[in-house]
This record gives sequence, C-alpha cells and structure tokens, in this order.
Amino acid sequence: MGLQMSDTEIVIIGAGMHRFGRFPDETYGEIGRHAVREALKDAGLGWSSIEAAYCSTMYLPATAGARIMRPLGATGIPICDVEAACASGGVAMKQAIQGLKAGEYETALVLGVEKMPRGFMDPLMLYERWQVEMGMSTNPSYWAMRARRHMHEFGTTDLHIAKVAHKSHRNSVNNPYAMYRKEFSLEEIQNSQLVCDPIRLLEICAPNEGAAAVILATREKAKKLASRKPVTVAACTHTLTLYSADFRVPLDSVSATKTNPGPTERTSALAYEKAGIGPKDISLFEVQDTDAFCEIEIYEQLGLCPEGDAGKLIDEGITEIDGRYPVNVSGGLVCKGEPVGASHLGQVVELVWQLRHEAEKRQVPNAQVGLAHVLGAGGNCAVTILKA
Repeated sequence: MGLQMSDTEIVIIGAGMHRFGRFPDETYGEIGRHAVREALKDAGLGWSSIEAAYCSTMYLPATAGARIMRPLGATGIPICDVEAACASGGVAMKQAIQGLKAGEYETALVLGVEKMPRGFMDPLMLYERWQVEMGMSTNPSYWAMRARRHMHEFGTTDLHIAKVAHKSHRNSVNNPYAMYRKEFSLEEIQNSQLVCDPIRLLEICAPNEGAAAVILATREKAKKLASRKPVTVAACTHTLTLYSADFRVPLDSVSATKTNPGPTERTSALAYEKAGIGPKDISLFEVQDTDAFCEIEIYEQLGLCPEGDAGKLIDEGITEIDGRYPVNVSGGLVCKGEPVGASHLGQVVELVWQLRHEAEKRQVPNAQVGLAHVLGAGGNCAVTILKA
C-alpha cells in the first residue's frame, strides 16, 4: 500500500499554449516560454507566484526545464524534468499534483514542450537493439498490425478509419493551435499515400514542435489567486501496462494474453474511480490518436462501447462534435501533430478552454467534464479528468 495523500482538492487556474507545428526560427526555450507566459497571463499571475515547476519532454537536453524557465526569473524554485514517452505530460501533471497534495507547495506550473526531428522517431530511444534489428520497431508497423487484427476480428473497415480522420480534419479547421487546418474529403483521405497498410498519410500524426502549460493550485490558494472560476482536477492517473508493452510488437514478454487488461483500460478505470464517474458522465474526450485507427480502439478501451462495436459509433456519428461522445474536437494528434512532451498538456489545455466555454467554433455544447488520454512506449498511459 502506498502512502495516503491528503484529500486537498487541486484546480487549474491558468492555461496557455504555443501552436503545434514546425518553427525553424524559434528555439525550444522560446517555444516553452511562450506557453508559460500565456498560462501566467491567463491566471493573472507573475512568475514569482509559482512555487515549483515540472517540465515534460522526450527529445530535449538535460535540465531543459531549468533552461527554459530560469530566464523568467531566478527565483530558486525546484524545476523538475519528466520523461515517460508519449505519457510524459500526464506524469508531470501527476508529480505536480502529488507535491501540492503533500503540502510542499500551494502552486505549481506544468509545462510540456518538444522540438522533434522530422520523420519516424528514433527506435533506439524506445526499444532494445535486438528489437530494432528484428524490423518491428517503426511505429506504423505495429499500429497497422493492430488495425488489421481488429478488422479481422470485428469487421472494422478502411472506411471506418477514413471516417475518423475525416472527422478530425474537419474539426481542426476551427483550431488555431493545430499544425494542419484543412478539411479533406473521404475520397482524398482514402486515396492519400499508403504509409503502412491499412494506414494512410492523412490518417497518421506527424512528430513536430510545440508547447502547452497549466498552473495548478490547491483550492484554498486558488480562492486567493484566481481571477475566474478554476477548473477542478477530478483525477490524474498513470500506470504501466502489465506483462508486455500493451500487447503490440515487439513484445517484451510472451506471457501476455488477451484477457489481461491493457494500459488504457487499467488507467482509465483508476481515473473513473478516482473521479467518482463513468464514461457516460464525460462531455468530451481528447485521446491518443497517433493514427486514426488508434482512436477507434480507444473508444472501446475507454468504455464508450463494447469491444468490436467502435465502427457503430463512427457510422452513427456518436463521436462527432455534436454527438453523444465528442472525441478529439481539437483535431487530435492527426491534425495537431505530436510534440511528444507537450501532447498531453495540449489535451488538458483544450479541455480547460472547453469547460470554460471558450473554444469558440469548436465548442462542445454544455461541456462540464472532460477526459484526456495518452499512451506511449513501454505501456506508459496517463488519463486526466477535469470538471468545470
């Protein structure tokens, strides 16, 4: 049994972003500081009000957080770097929350920032050399294998995958922070270049650059600082998958079976329990769609429908912005791109704007509860639930 943390309620009092994309004329420090300044401005605070900071990255140098934030003021606060692949931002959030609940601080800033090279991620950052030399370590290969298996077992089609991408591209038009903001027809998506059968170019995300930041505080401190109603952090959970790296190749273990819950099932179950709600209570979802099929699988793993029924959700428009379960109204990673260290914080910032009803043309009507989900290498998974 772990130590019991206090029941202190944690809230978000500020949120800010730097647009996701490619910015050859900006350093990672400039990109990160932009997001921090936007969060401070949103909260109506100065840098001196921050008592601790956490920085999630994967590709940046050691002490990146301090390099980015010390120029804002040498206040001597702890600035911690956090890395957990695609789940880095969720882990940084959880670390900050634990510090607040432990009574170490009353305010903390969490920054996610990345400046990634073009092309597929370096597999040696994620896998052992023997796995790389087996030829199964490039992301789209195992994404495609999972898609083909789902298609074989449940009748999911290429059209279902294209429909998800079509939804995301249509949503992205209204998101000024997305890398790609163009709507494509289903025909254009289905005729785009094949990356790894059945996944096509307009159905897959691109590594890129960007940053997002949130300012957390205890509820009591927020009453003294916040200039607007804070957004409550109802849950922030992180787990590693059991046995293998979430049942995809290359396996770390052959002991995994289909009956073992995957990382998304385990982590979301903990988050639902912590928040005291279920998937039917969520107003909108921002999820890890490194490819459009991945979003389909996550519908089932988050409990939006039984296994094998995700295609029905798509066909019936249930995950559209005006549907019962709006998913990736920001355009998702397929359209925003994925600066790994910043991806979860980007989701969280989008949820903050939605719950404040500040998302303009992409606003989900009557949004009250939002869920953000990320899944990365090694089975790292994080889920954050926010309440208005």
